[in-house]
Amino acid sequence: MNHHQVGKFWEENAAAWTELSRLGYDVYRDLVNTPAFMDMLPDVFNLSGLDIGCGEGHNTRLVTDRGANMTAIDLAPTFVRNARGKAIEEQLDIRHCIASAVTLPFPDESFDFVVAVMSMMDLPEHELALAEAYRVLKPGGFFQFSMSHPCFMTSHRKSIKDKEGREIAVECGNYFDPPDVEVQTWMFSQATPELKEKYQPFRVPCFFRTLSSWLNLLVEAGFTLEHFVEPHADIETAQKHPAVADTRIAGYFLIIRCRK
Repeated sequence: MNHHQVGKFWEENAAAWTELSRLGYDVYRDLVNTPAFMDMLPDVFNLSGLDIGCGEGHNTRLVTDRGANMTAIDLAPTFVRNARGKAIEEQLDIRHCIASAVTLPFPDESFDFVVAVMSMMDLPEHELALAEAYRVLKPGGFFQFSMSHPCFMTSHRKSIKDKEGREIAVECGNYFDPPDVEVQTWMFSQATPELKEKYQPFRVPCFFRTLSSWLNLLVEAGFTLEHFVEPHADIETAQKHPAVADTRIAGYFLIIRCRK
């Protein structure tokens, strides 16, 4: 599977993903991953930034609110259309375009920083995407991206529960021998039955790598590793929103910042 084929999957997901996430059903994004990503983000005021795999534009808009001059790309035309429409509605000056992470349509050293929120692991050509992010960065610029945690979000993953039905551990496998690609089918767990009836489950191609493989690819691309965060709900958030309490058991996400 290549990035063009991956784009077709995300185009099929885009309408449902946009509606459901904007209704607040992407609770892991809203309560765990994105807050940690934004807390980790350096000062971007008046800097030029690129968002790779912008989806419906939620995170691009948040970075724009920090004062950055943003460009955003995605492979799925419906995502780009929805992101552009929301930016216009909120009177935000964001440039959106349909493009692939492996062939960025920008000159060398075009941006002060690059971000990618939960998108890099969804492409099969990881080394090409990382090389492209490096190419379009200005010297000294940073690249910050989040992804499913490679150590715990493996192709074999099983929830372990106690006698009361509470999740207490996670069983992981196939870490060193993952499939080349696995198309996972799922839906936001907190969506209402009516919305689950309205939309087909998402079909998401997954490409697995070990943690060391990811770090080595970054070093080989030329990046200097700078900072890492493994987002999880704090105790108060887990008690108030039980749907994300499982993020305290094992890492769901990993955020990496590196620099050119």
